[in-house]
Amino acid sequence: MNYILQTNELTKKYKNFWALKGLSMHVPKGSIYGLVGKNGAGKTTLIRLICGLQKPTKGGYVLYGIKNTDRRISISRRRMGAVVETPAIYMDMTAEDNLKQQCLILGIPTYDSIPGILELVGLQNTGKKKAKHFSLGMKQRLGIAVALVGNPDFLVLDEPINGLDPQGIIEIRELILKLNREYQITMLISSHILDELSRLATHYGFVDDGRIIKEISAEELEGICRKCLHVEVTDTVLLARVLDEKGLSYDILSDTEANIYGKINLTQLIIALQQEGCEVITSREQDESLESYFINLIGGEHHD
Repeated sequence: MNYILQTNELTKKYKNFWALKGLSMHVPKGSIYGLVGKNGAGKTTLIRLICGLQKPTKGGYVLYGIKNTDRRISISRRRMGAVVETPAIYMDMTAEDNLKQQCLILGIPTYDSIPGILELVGLQNTGKKKAKHFSLGMKQRLGIAVALVGNPDFLVLDEPINGLDPQGIIEIRELILKLNREYQITMLISSHILDELSRLATHYGFVDDGRIIKEISAEELEGICRKCLHVEVTDTVLLARVLDEKGLSYDILSDTEANIYGKINLTQLIIALQQEGCEVITSREQDESLESYFINLIGGEHHD
């Protein structure tokens, strides 16, 4: 697989605190990679390292095939755009002037790209309105616009929807999907709002205590978090016998509870169980969310 970014045992120590403890991750080209972790797990530290804002204590990373210790890494970073912690915008400037300023910083000789970028992020009609008068969602979109000035093909967003109202969240979500699907920009998004991240990500890296404890594709995760029918019965031994006859997949949870997967005709199942002398007490559809998967993963990690 072609990876935009790979980290290898990336480690960062601040005085007596280890923020990263040998973190290894792989961001595939073209993906929306969701970096999932609690506050303090090391997500922002990781982002600051790969953006060149800090140096690792140990370990390293490869960006577009260039190691972080190679002097050419600065060339690789020009292909990146990032919004780290808070958008890097000038509050007393208009949206257009913010982008012009970024052009000057990057040494871009023309402002030709600015109207298209403003339209892309939905800020084309803000005129002379200064950024300090923007809503939080508009400020976030302006931060992304600034990150897009250098025409990057890898965009790093740190908690992009944190604090936004529902409309602002929808706008950022649609923008991220458009940048990925129409402009083929690979995205690395850190977030603790897992329900929203599950609407975007194609791949996940789960971070806990400064390490990646699991990398998984959205497709694989969907298979794990598949929908099922949770049933409570009088005897799961009899239930298993009936389910085996019907060729259904299942997990026995206890003497009386089980999860059944696949398309199930509940009426036919109840009749078949009654013939075996087994009664269905309760049944309900359920599926494991990204949040519950993460909690189970972290919980399992701590009990190893």
